[in-house]
Amino acid sequence: MRTSLTFSVLFWIYAKRARNNQTDIYVRITLNGKKVNISLKEKVDIDAWDAKSQKVKGNTARAKEINLYLDEVKSDIMQCFRDLKSEKRILTAELIKARYLGEDKINYSLKNIFDYHNEVMTHKLKPDTMGHYKTTQKYILAYLSSKYKVSDIFLQNLDYEFVIGFESFLRSYQSRPSQGKIGNNATMKHIQRLRRMATLAYNMEWIDRDPFIKFKPKLEKKEREFLTKTELQRIEDLSSSIERLTAVKDLFIFSCYTGMSYVDIMKLNEDNIIPGIDGNQWIMAERIKTKTPVKIPLLPIAESIIKKYGDHPRTKHTEGLMPYMSNQKLNSYLKEIADICGITKNLTFHMARHTFATTITLSNGVPIETVSKLLGHTKISTTQIYSRVLEQKIGEDMLTLKGKLNNKVAHG
Repeated sequence: MRTSLTFSVLFWIYAKRARNNQTDIYVRITLNGKKVNISLKEKVDIDAWDAKSQKVKGNTARAKEINLYLDEVKSDIMQCFRDLKSEKRILTAELIKARYLGEDKINYSLKNIFDYHNEVMTHKLKPDTMGHYKTTQKYILAYLSSKYKVSDIFLQNLDYEFVIGFESFLRSYQSRPSQGKIGNNATMKHIQRLRRMATLAYNMEWIDRDPFIKFKPKLEKKEREFLTKTELQRIEDLSSSIERLTAVKDLFIFSCYTGMSYVDIMKLNEDNIIPGIDGNQWIMAERIKTKTPVKIPLLPIAESIIKKYGDHPRTKHTEGLMPYMSNQKLNSYLKEIADICGITKNLTFHMARHTFATTITLSNGVPIETVSKLLGHTKISTTQIYSRVLEQKIGEDMLTLKGKLNNKVAHG
């Protein structure tokens, strides 16, 4: 077994192929007796070539330029040899030549970046987020099968045409007949995930260019649905003998009066209830989604719900502040509550957070900066989305003003 390598770099000229006394300079890479040659595309007068020193004779500017170039070539080839050795590659003269010419790069594919992304991000992203990425990857593979009749492609083939083709595919795609078409914003989310994976590949030098450089996402601004004061009151007044519906109602109302999301409520425990700066009870926690701290003074309704479940078997078992229920079941049972309360809106648990932002706080004059802090938003622009849905409150205020003005005219 060979324990050492014999490696050399030699410059030479092919005198027999000279034309008008000019010929090309070659570099020869030799490893363990195996040789490969590379033409350097530099010509030299055969009489000016010094075979012993492997240099061009003389001190002319041209001679100095070529000799400097030869030094750089040798240095680069030596570096390729060292790099390949440190990478534990099986060294050959052909491999060193390929590395020097930039021809030994691996052609990575879409599936390669999917696998790499899922492996390195599995501990960084939440399970739900990873699930979204895997759905996007499934759609990309379906697009490949439909458009290109292949199961995978090289990343170097990703370009603007591929991106807009994928966008068009998503807008008309139905994974099963019972499923509706993918909406605009959902389409943009899938493309955003593909973009993040492509950026990861670009940063790792798996591809030489960003295929999204010309792509401009087209997100539609949507109104955030929330419950009006009347609708919220109907749910608060709901009395049910069905224990699961009572628990769902309490969780929903608790979110309406704290602004907390499902995942953040589920992780609450007694340690999160702390006297605040005003001496009253506050919720002190950290948002799972953004890792930002939230400090929420407890409103009486939210406080009463916490007390209700203080000694409840469902919280004693989990040591949580509120009874545990899966998000899927919560949203399913909320449909029942909506039917019972005569609410026609698509009632979801996340609507409680929107209701807190609008009906509970902004509509009652709480400054948007305070609401942003209570919601744990990292940017106030995120909170400003809710400002657009308060036209109803503006209309109500103007009706009140109109009534006052009419009374003034009537008694004038």
